[in-house]
Amino acid sequence: QVQLVESGGGLVQAGGSRRLSCAASGPTFSTYVMGWFRQAPGKEREFVGAISRGGSSTSYADSVKGRFTISRDNAKNTVYLQMNSLKPEDTAVYYCAARPYSIVREGSKYNYWGQGTQVTVSS
Repeated sequence: QVQLVESGGGLVQAGGSRRLSCAASGPTFSTYVMGWFRQAPGKEREFVGAISRGGSSTSYADSVKGRFTISRDNAKNTVYLQMNSLKPEDTAVYYCAARPYSIVREGSKYNYWGQGTQVTVSS
């Protein structure tokens, strides 16, 4: 069992930056692929990006590629989402999620989820 807690959300102006963190419980953090997803009001949850267990591989949605960066610190059981050049359309609740083995983009294939943190980008 893995428990995930996101933090770092808030209000930011368009063009600004924000870093989200996701802290995981348990000694097996490094065995999980970590993903970030988001859900805007009235929209379906969408994949933002993911990072491999060791941190050497990442995958991003086209909508955030070049603006968002995922990293992880396995010693601290934490994964990060650095968001730069934020746009109003990035406004959403952001979730981190964990799954074993390989990076996938389907949220249904992630086993554990955090409670989410709200990011609001004002124009």
